[in-house]
Amino acid sequence: MADKPHERGANDGPEAAIQQPWARAAKEVLDELGVDPGQGLGQGDIGPLLEQYGENRLAARRKRSAWNILLDQLKNLVVALLAGAAVVSYIFGEWPEAVAILIALGINVFIGFFTELQATRSMEALQRMSGTKARVLRGGSAKEIPAVELVPGDILVLESGDVVAADARIVESNRLQADESALTGESVPVGKSVKPVEKDAPMAELTNMLFKGTALTVGSGKAVVTATGVRTELGHIAEMAEAAKGEETPLEKRLNALGQRLFWVVLLVAAAVMVNGYLVGMETYLLITTAVALAVAAIPEGLPIVATVALARGMWRMNARNALINRLSAVETLGSTSVIFTDKTGTLTENRMHLQRVAVTGQSGIAEIPLDGKDSSGSGDPAGSSDSPAFKRMLEVGVLCNNAQIGGEDKASVGDPLEIALLQAGKTKGINRKELLEAKPEVREDAFDPERALMATWHKEGDGFLVAVKGTPESVLEASTRVLGPDGEQDLTDDARDEWRRKNSEMAAQGLRVLGSAMKRTGDEHDDSYEDLTFLGLYGLMDPPRKGVDKAIEKLRRAGIKVVMVTGDQPMTAKSIGETLKLSNGQRPMEGKELGDPDKLSESKRKELRDTTIFSRVTPEQKLNLIALYQKTGAVVAMTGDGVNDAPALKKADIGVAMGLRGTQVAREAADMVLKDDAFQTIVAAVEQGRVIFSNIRKFLIYLLSGNIGGIIIVGTAILVGLPLPLLPLQILFINMLFDVFPALALGVGEGDPMVMDAPPRKPGEHLVAGRHWALAGAYGLLIAVCVLAAFWLALNRYGLDESQAVTVSFLTLTFARMLHTFNMRDPGPHVVVNEVTSNPFVWAALGLCGALIAAALFVPSLAEILRVHEPGRTGWTLILAGSFTPFVVIQLGKALLGLRSREHRTQAA
Repeated sequence: MADKPHERGANDGPEAAIQQPWARAAKEVLDELGVDPGQGLGQGDIGPLLEQYGENRLAARRKRSAWNILLDQLKNLVVALLAGAAVVSYIFGEWPEAVAILIALGINVFIGFFTELQATRSMEALQRMSGTKARVLRGGSAKEIPAVELVPGDILVLESGDVVAADARIVESNRLQADESALTGESVPVGKSVKPVEKDAPMAELTNMLFKGTALTVGSGKAVVTATGVRTELGHIAEMAEAAKGEETPLEKRLNALGQRLFWVVLLVAAAVMVNGYLVGMETYLLITTAVALAVAAIPEGLPIVATVALARGMWRMNARNALINRLSAVETLGSTSVIFTDKTGTLTENRMHLQRVAVTGQSGIAEIPLDGKDSSGSGDPAGSSDSPAFKRMLEVGVLCNNAQIGGEDKASVGDPLEIALLQAGKTKGINRKELLEAKPEVREDAFDPERALMATWHKEGDGFLVAVKGTPESVLEASTRVLGPDGEQDLTDDARDEWRRKNSEMAAQGLRVLGSAMKRTGDEHDDSYEDLTFLGLYGLMDPPRKGVDKAIEKLRRAGIKVVMVTGDQPMTAKSIGETLKLSNGQRPMEGKELGDPDKLSESKRKELRDTTIFSRVTPEQKLNLIALYQKTGAVVAMTGDGVNDAPALKKADIGVAMGLRGTQVAREAADMVLKDDAFQTIVAAVEQGRVIFSNIRKFLIYLLSGNIGGIIIVGTAILVGLPLPLLPLQILFINMLFDVFPALALGVGEGDPMVMDAPPRKPGEHLVAGRHWALAGAYGLLIAVCVLAAFWLALNRYGLDESQAVTVSFLTLTFARMLHTFNMRDPGPHVVVNEVTSNPFVWAALGLCGALIAAALFVPSLAEILRVHEPGRTGWTLILAGSFTPFVVIQLGKALLGLRSREHRTQAA
């Protein structure tokens, strides 16, 4: 816990831009930095300041060097076994074998080094993409910039939900509060102000300062940057802390555990082979090298790198689909997601709001004004036209009570889409925010309060103040005592309130996002913003559903994933959007207030909640309760969120999904995944990719295990029954180097089965290689081994080939069988020719390389001599083709039959 601000000395690098800014008046700090809080720095100031102070980043964590990655390859168990085999060959004077083993060792190390280096650099590049943004004033305009470009003197424009990107002195505060627990240990948010504090005050009492890495929980304001990068308080702490260890995902842990178990099993098998070989009189050298080669063949050396490679490629694919992964563990969890809680605005809808209609009080009741170029209210009521005082006052309030900024030709709009829509509506009617603020300067802001669902700004008007208020219709009506009509202000009666509530429901039922608008005039700047308001009317904003969301929801249904809309919007609006997207199951939307105490729910109530697909007016605490409700049933829950109040739910969910466009930085940092486009379809794509990654790794493992099991059975059976060795030690190593790397890794990075979303979610915690997968790998390996042994026995005993030719037959039979076995890794079904394996270009490249190396082993004299491979003759080739194709044909027929049976079951179920 930090008690005092860090006192930097001469050895701490460049000095901060200004010393002890908390003890000086805000104006003095601004003057020393030479910046106008209303304009910010000019573009010409940035370059020299960046050169002087450097980028606003902490000391970069040392990236994993190529040398360290290479050393890690040398720590591999496979490398140790190969080195042992080379030593044995040297001791027995077998120089060709020793050299060949060293070559195999070098190939193993190079492949491991190259693939892991590429995967590591890929993931490092992805992490660099997730940089923090900061909103600043530069040249009088608000703009978002990468936080690394901040310099001392920049004016930060702050809102609730922002993560503070640099140390800064507050120059304007509107109910600002910050969570500084990361620095001070204080769990309660700290209220912030502009007033100076004592020079030697502890950090927890620096109420006029904001510190890098802390989060704003309430309010808005401005602050001037006083320190960046390593000169911030967080930078000082980071310099003292050790670099954190790289994250190891549960998937990688399971793979490592599997590799360790296999190692000990293989040692036992190798020991048994040696004992049995000794009993049948095998030569000591051949016995030892065979046991070592068998051990090497049985250990899938791709295990240490497969997770890194598969996860890195999967993350790149997700990034290409606008899903940025914050935590590697999220990739595998995505594949087992069974429930998705999604927000409505911007996720299911386009987040391109426009003010479609306004409701005001007319001569004969409430009149609607469509904003489509027509001034008629449909009732012929002149008070319901766009010339009415109430309409103009509503647009004025919408422009004043606003923190957004609309862009022009050369810059984008900044702020909440709802507020941008209000500014654009005002602009079309000649109400310019800048000119309006010059006439009615803002003197105070009560930032949006999620509990009260209201926001207010105070403006100097004549001798008093104009208070502009907007919020949910219910909250604004509750705070209002009068209403503005054609003849001026009048009391807001209970009947009038009920009429406005009905109008609110009517507009919401049309799919409009409805907001209430109010105002008051006062002579006391300290009045309560939300008492004795004059109600003006309702804004009806349209945010149409995104194209393709209905199809995405249907795709998730087929995948066994339930979609639940959880929104803060009102029930009728949520229901309208839900019905349009076919999300509703016929039930009415349930409001948050109906959820009740989570600890006192009856079983029937729990079932009712689980059956509901649309929740409205839900608070952050109620989101937590809904997540817990589903998690208790064993569901894996994904939750979307964008606000600072969503952070607890994002952390509690199994997969927290933050919005990249409209989400706060607090939400983005709490989440496991960030949607760069805020689109629901991106969640679906990420879930699909999570399933593909898990499926690919499982394919990889089954392929490795079945091939290696086959090798163990071939050699072990031959020794047990007294046959000559069908495979020589170097041949085993050669096969191992080819097929445990190239085709296996190709399977690990494939695009996956396009039908992967037609299956239900995998159970949480399911083993990578469950009992049925071990049985399947064993069956594959046994079938391949039987065919190889049969070809060897026939060549030796039936067709009279000499032992060297018979060994060549078994060697080539196994190599071709394993090549063809790659295609057996497809999912069951009738698609033998076109499927996820045959459409994978990496598979064809890997098999092409393997085929070339096998041809070299047979036709390059020096390599053929080392491997002791000879021309097998016509009879030998016949046995090779029959022995290698038989497992392929049998397995493909079995998969086709299983696929047909599975399709029949699905048809009957449907």
